[in-house]
Amino acid sequence: MSHLSRRDLLRASGAGLFTLAAGGALSACGGSGSGSSGGDAATGTVTVWSWTSAAEALRGVVPAFEKDNPGIKVDVQDVGNPAIWDKITVGLAAGGQGLGDVLHIGCDYLPGYMEKFPGGLADLSALGADGYKDKFAQGLWPAVSDKDGHVRALPWEVNAQGFFYRNDMFDRAGIDPTAFQTWDDVIAAAEKFKAANPGVALIGINKSGTPSPDLDFLQSLMQQQGAFYFDLKGDITVASPEAVRALTLVKRLDDAGLILDSASSTIWRSQIKEGKIGANPLASWGAHWIETKFPEQSGNWRLTRPPAVTPGGKRTAIVNSTHLAVSATSPRRTAAWKFVEYALTRPASVNTMFNAGGVFPALTEAYQDPTYSTPNAYYGGQPVLKTFADLLGEGGDATNYSGDFARALKLVNDAQAKVLTKGADPAAALQDAAKQLAQQTGRKIK
Repeated sequence: MSHLSRRDLLRASGAGLFTLAAGGALSACGGSGSGSSGGDAATGTVTVWSWTSAAEALRGVVPAFEKDNPGIKVDVQDVGNPAIWDKITVGLAAGGQGLGDVLHIGCDYLPGYMEKFPGGLADLSALGADGYKDKFAQGLWPAVSDKDGHVRALPWEVNAQGFFYRNDMFDRAGIDPTAFQTWDDVIAAAEKFKAANPGVALIGINKSGTPSPDLDFLQSLMQQQGAFYFDLKGDITVASPEAVRALTLVKRLDDAGLILDSASSTIWRSQIKEGKIGANPLASWGAHWIETKFPEQSGNWRLTRPPAVTPGGKRTAIVNSTHLAVSATSPRRTAAWKFVEYALTRPASVNTMFNAGGVFPALTEAYQDPTYSTPNAYYGGQPVLKTFADLLGEGGDATNYSGDFARALKLVNDAQAKVLTKGADPAAALQDAAKQLAQQTGRKIK
């Protein structure tokens, strides 16, 4: 399901730059992260690096912030995606030279920046960030904290996994997806669903994983179990019982005829448009995407919580997030922090950005706004945003992408492809991936 993931381009561009930077420029960014040749001003013009709609959403907060904080001006720049990752990585590798004051960073890049450029991002704990620890969706705080517990960013966006489904197709089969407790229930209903909907599969996956990995669904199954490619210590968990269970489940869905081979994002979109796919396990951003891309299917789609992987297991998976950090070399760290704090810790600010087409906010207090309980006609009158807010309220587990995420992604993608295209055993394929990852990174297999 990674056809539409905003992480795809980031994964492709990051690994090589991290390798390049690790070759000799890291020492330029070492230290406590509290120093700056230009001092630390509480006023002046703060430059913010972001991209596209997120940058536009941030600009919507600027007038109120500048009014409440005289002496500080904010310049939000749309650096572009994936260009922003090259610019941040190169800037950190050069000791922080040329960086914006505030940096918008994805969940799969932040751990690598903290690992490979220690001190490159300002210590926000020293500026008061720890006071907001319990204000954000559960599972996000460990992701923004370094190995010593210092906060290096604040959460902005959070994406919980949802289960979007074609209500008309399930009605035709006499199946109620809201009654699914586990994915075993889904598999048990496979023949009934297919008999009522000839030629229709449940979900689409690029089985070969080329030209880019398609692991968002597999990852969500691991994340529902509190697992990922690495644990919070950085040890390799690619072949953990949870990971094997997740890949085995993908294989079982395929064996049941519920997975359609979607060889590219274009083909996948066409399959949805043509009614060949009956469900979409997608993150919260998927609600707006489906409604926008397939207006002719209004009234057919619904949303419910994802089935659990195991009986009684978690239904929540935080599948990705983004954050705002402050460059440690910024001469205006205090002013930059004031803007980050203003934008991300006030419900009025995050909801202004969300309503402007921005990202689903990580600040839990924001969900009290009526926006999150408003019925959506496209989804048959369902308040779809409330489903995601409720999922986040149940609590997700922290995910450590680490600085070696790109390597893990490639190896696990290869493992999934072997299972789906060559009939490989899931456990054996993942064990082989774990061994290769250990050889490539020097990390320990847990």
